[in-house]
Amino acid sequence: MQSTASTPEEYMSNLPEERKPVMSELRKAIIQNLPSGFEEGMSYGMLTYVVPHSIYPAGYHCDPKQALPFLSIASQKNFIAVYHMGMYADQELLNWFVAEYPKHSKAKLDMGKSCIRFKKMDQVPVELIGKLASKVSVEDWIGTYEGKFKR
Repeated sequence: MQSTASTPEEYMSNLPEERKPVMSELRKAIIQNLPSGFEEGMSYGMLTYVVPHSIYPAGYHCDPKQALPFLSIASQKNFIAVYHMGMYADQELLNWFVAEYPKHSKAKLDMGKSCIRFKKMDQVPVELIGKLASKVSVEDWIGTYEGKFKR
């Protein structure tokens, strides 16, 4: 269920009523914890937190017109999704998250390479997602990205 919203505010206002509280909490936790330099915007129909072109002019290697993506959240048809590129690229960060998750949620971890899916709105570990957002600086993300994807 890809949104056609052009701003984060429009995206949030277009969410189904039952999704607005948890998406608002997630957005707030990310914004409060994300290291300085990342910017919020819209990309691929999701709320996205990126390294802007002003910091990383080369942009995303798949589409250099796009800013370098880092983290996204989305209200999909059957779940809330958190996409964290840092966990995809950094095994240590992934291991930390997997170890911490059971301390914050009773739900079974449903995860792909960079996507964490939450089917029950009352089981989204908002505090943990905030901590996850704080773990990687812009500089560290650029270094990881260049080492992993820009060979």
